[in-house]
Amino acid sequence: MTALAHGIGGASDLPIPLTYALIGAAWALAFSFAVLAFAWREPRLDPAARGKPVPAPVRAVVDSPVLRAAVAVGSVAATALLLAIGVFGSADPAANPVSGVVYVLVWVGVMVASLVAGPVWKLLSPARAVHRGVCALTGRAPESGWLRYPRAWGRWPAAVGLFTFVWLELASPDPGSVTAVTVWVAGYLIVTVVGLFVFGTEWAEYADPLEVYSSLLGRLSPLARGPAGVFVLRSPLANLAGTPVSPGAVAVAATLLGSTAFDSFSMFEWWRGLLSDAGGAPGRTLVGTAGLLVFIAAVGVSFRVAAAATGGLARAERHQLPARLAYTLTPIIAGYVVAHYLSFLVEKSQATVILFADPFGAGWNLFGLADREVAYLLSAHPAVLGTIKVVAVVTGHVLGVAAAHDRCLRLLPRAHRLTGQLALMLLMVGYTFTGLYLLFDA
Repeated sequence: MTALAHGIGGASDLPIPLTYALIGAAWALAFSFAVLAFAWREPRLDPAARGKPVPAPVRAVVDSPVLRAAVAVGSVAATALLLAIGVFGSADPAANPVSGVVYVLVWVGVMVASLVAGPVWKLLSPARAVHRGVCALTGRAPESGWLRYPRAWGRWPAAVGLFTFVWLELASPDPGSVTAVTVWVAGYLIVTVVGLFVFGTEWAEYADPLEVYSSLLGRLSPLARGPAGVFVLRSPLANLAGTPVSPGAVAVAATLLGSTAFDSFSMFEWWRGLLSDAGGAPGRTLVGTAGLLVFIAAVGVSFRVAAAATGGLARAERHQLPARLAYTLTPIIAGYVVAHYLSFLVEKSQATVILFADPFGAGWNLFGLADREVAYLLSAHPAVLGTIKVVAVVTGHVLGVAAAHDRCLRLLPRAHRLTGQLALMLLMVGYTFTGLYLLFDA
């Protein structure tokens, strides 16, 4: 995928020099931490807060069994169509919508929708739909499986699944290959459906990479389920504070954040030159995989060290801090998703829909789509796009600082509540500098 396709742009997109943007972002982050230190001295974020109930007509529509059944049938049908297009359609990614559906509409579109409406993949998941349908026919409870999901696994299976996806997109020999994308989708469906039958719905909640990603970003939505299971409007940071703690949480966050950073890094000319010098496809794949792993490991190791760098706690308690604080990276991940992929989503999604005019290469022009053209709404206004990117990154980091501050007030001894956060604060300043530099100087 090219820089244009991802909408990364460059330093010329900014209405101010990049250096000013970096310094301003760092000051904004430091100032926000100072304000929190003096004005936010006790924990405030309550994931069990009642919130404001969503109007009854809206709740009735959202929870309607008819609507949910229709979405499930539509999801399974759309997935079957996608696989059919992948197998029988054109092998040319420029003429086949499969890669666009997976890379743009699902990987980016569903996740951005989750920021607004909550974990939408839980509703859209074709694997869950198949599982619920079979359970309904057999009279079996979807929550129960043949085996109990091992708690020690936590979200590690999801982290592995996420890595397979980002490797396919960023380091595989041919990321745009229709065959490769179709195989990944088929493999994902098989593993997820089998996991659901073996372990019940816990598999989807902990091990399905797309659902874990969607649910993670969905925690930043103002929509949530209240104590009685009723849809309510609540502070996104309060929803975020309710993120379950489990093994593999740091690995999931590091994979998402590190892969996005590597995506920007891969646009540097010298890196492209290094890949060219690596020789054929095996050499380029090996170098690309190594680079991707380095970025993911750098995020994971740096966060673990910073999160555990506090006094006043026993060694075992410090060891648990990274997992307990991993969810505070979610706003940062969301900020980079918006900054890195916004124009990609707006413009490439149009190109993907247009390809459905003739998905099987039969000379069709369904719905007159072939006559439509992509409207480059954001790329045509680089200063606006650049500003959106900076605001998204800084907002994500400020919210991350706020979430980390509140959780540290709960976890750290009173004497170490501020000093115990300094390493995390410095790390987030480093993430801000690095993220903006990669976004605009690549």
